[in-house]
Amino acid sequence: MENRGSVACRHRWLLQLLLLLSPPHTRQGQALGLIVLAESAQDPPARYLSNGPGQEPVSVMTIDLTKISKPLSSFEFRTLDPEGVIFYGDTNTEDDWFMLGLRDGQLEIQLYNLWARLTVGFGPQLNDGRWHQVELKMNGDSLLLWVDGKDILCLRQVSRSLADSSQTTMRIALGGLLPASRLRLPLAPALDGCIRRDTWLGHQAQLSPSAPTSLGNCDVVDLQPGLFFPAGTHAEFSLQDIPQPHTDPWSFSLELGLKLAEGSGCLLALGTGTNSSWLTLHLQDHKVVLSSGVEPNLALPLDMGLPLQLKLDVFKVVLSQGPTMEVLAVSLSGLDSLQRLWSHPQGHLSLGALPGDDSFAFFCLSALWIQGQRLDIDRALNRSQNIWTHSCPRSPNSVTQ
Repeated sequence: MENRGSVACRHRWLLQLLLLLSPPHTRQGQALGLIVLAESAQDPPARYLSNGPGQEPVSVMTIDLTKISKPLSSFEFRTLDPEGVIFYGDTNTEDDWFMLGLRDGQLEIQLYNLWARLTVGFGPQLNDGRWHQVELKMNGDSLLLWVDGKDILCLRQVSRSLADSSQTTMRIALGGLLPASRLRLPLAPALDGCIRRDTWLGHQAQLSPSAPTSLGNCDVVDLQPGLFFPAGTHAEFSLQDIPQPHTDPWSFSLELGLKLAEGSGCLLALGTGTNSSWLTLHLQDHKVVLSSGVEPNLALPLDMGLPLQLKLDVFKVVLSQGPTMEVLAVSLSGLDSLQRLWSHPQGHLSLGALPGDDSFAFFCLSALWIQGQRLDIDRALNRSQNIWTHSCPRSPNSVTQ
């Protein structure tokens, strides 16, 4: 039987990445079935795993498999996001790759090589906003995985050592996929989460030049589920890609579940292309101000405990929160413009700062409902890198501007 040193030098494929079982950083608390993940002043800062809405990773390493001195890999991660890529790696994009990610909050492994081709989901829900430690080890032809010190998974006959290895390098990508990579079962790669204390065959990951310079939510201790727009960020949806207005009689409605809102700036807008928006909602002095072309503005005091509702029909615009309501009667020309928005090829709905505008508003949404259906941020035409897609700070004091 080959020893671990020879396996590390001679294995051809990606699962060498996972030849690991480093001792946990701490074992206090195991009597309660918990791993206490204590902070240390010497620890490097946690890294934000999302690099925006696409599949580009935040870090890519290339490892020389003939010079591995420590065949170990382990990391801690935290997220409230139910889906995304934690890491992906390969020695050959076509026929030798491995992915560890989340789907519906559970870990998922996708593996493709000459000896095994599989997709498996397993383990407890991990998108609870707490730090979890993950360790992996390749033992002969078996892949073993631990979460928070507990043996979670054993996959047998998924590897085979080769006496003559032609592949000597491996790529490891954090928080995304590599160009030309193809998963067996697609998922949305972007993961609103953080990783720390990670070692990959004795190597530390380095941020790629295009990675966000902010820590995202990694320096926020107390998180809550939601969709967070830091100041200056935005997302844009095509009106053709969202639930359509009712036609008889014509009506359109949306609802914002505001958990947090501070500062002044645009909250929501309906418009076409680069033209001025037909209708906007602005945050201003803890009020929501409704503007629509030449019509007079309306202001509604903001109550964080109630959803903010906007309803449009052929006669009026209604803005309400609970029992508080403001009604804007719209001119005939305004009504014509409103209905034409949905037939315009560049008709859009925007959240957050409008392009070219200075905005000092930041806000958190529990969700956005349109025509009674929840809108998925992953369906946006474009959005800012720094939006937190599944998490929010609990108070304005914890927001880093």
